[in-house]
Amino acid sequence: MRAEDLLIPAAEGLYCPPGDFFIDPLRPAARAVVTHGHSDHARAGHGAVLATRPTLDIMAIRYGAGFAGATQAAAPGAVTRIGEVEVSLHPAGHVRGSAQVLMQWRGFRAVVSGDYKRAADPTCAPFEPLRCDLFVSEATFGLPVFRHPPALREVEKLVASAALFAERAHLVGAYPLGKAQRVMALLREAGWDRPIYLHGAMERLTEYYRADGVELGDVRKATGADRAALAGAIVICPPSAMQEAWARRFPDPVACFASGWMRVRARARQRGVELPLVISDHADWDELCATIVETGCSQLWITHGEEDALAHWATTRGLAARPLRLVGYGEEDAGDGAAQESAA
Repeated sequence: MRAEDLLIPAAEGLYCPPGDFFIDPLRPAARAVVTHGHSDHARAGHGAVLATRPTLDIMAIRYGAGFAGATQAAAPGAVTRIGEVEVSLHPAGHVRGSAQVLMQWRGFRAVVSGDYKRAADPTCAPFEPLRCDLFVSEATFGLPVFRHPPALREVEKLVASAALFAERAHLVGAYPLGKAQRVMALLREAGWDRPIYLHGAMERLTEYYRADGVELGDVRKATGADRAALAGAIVICPPSAMQEAWARRFPDPVACFASGWMRVRARARQRGVELPLVISDHADWDELCATIVETGCSQLWITHGEEDALAHWATTRGLAARPLRLVGYGEEDAGDGAAQESAA
């Protein structure tokens, strides 16, 4: 069987003809399977959406309760028959509710990863390796230069800096969905027992994480907080807020940025980042390669990111590798001043 009989790359996203649905469609579709809640993958206006319960909740928070004509929550691993195809969702480890899509049809197994990471994250379920014939992977950090350090070690740098510069507030730029909550949880793991202050853009999603059972400790609104109390404080905000008047209310702030792109020091300098924190919610080069091998796939499609390097590596391993060059993914932060760095 040809992989294209089951899955077709299209301008709208990946289309499954025997199921008549799209995966993470970029424009309104009659039927969509959505991998996770970041806006470059989860968009409003579809006729029907199948996703995990957390992803549906996050879409409702971001777009309003009527974001789709109909919704269906899929439990992890539960099989839903759509047309001729058996579809199940399995943890991707990217953010809360993120899922890979496993499709089974006429004995052929295809997995679409969505965005994923292999590192431990206390705020979401870990990635579940799946055996398949076709693996469709992202490649945001698909170059050998990208090898992420342990995230806890990066957060320990932040805690040490806050202790060393006790008179200065530390502003941490982090994407509001997933990265912000992960940094908070890691701060608690690193021993930070003081309040964590939040920009208003973080509040609703953070409250959802807490209501869904994620322990984040004492979290407070930054707006209205006493200036003296913010000396030595850690404040988490969208990256764009660090360049706005909002940031000037804090005492001599230390500009920090939590992103896998902070591995590239030139990017940190360009953004005026004093303390770069290499914390990513995407797989790095070694993890991408190891995951592909673990799936046992014979065919690899690469949706977005550094496609050519990963495709070349896979070809040297004897796989039939194909970069799809899909446009529209990897732009989650485009409107947030983060240089199109998709919740990196």
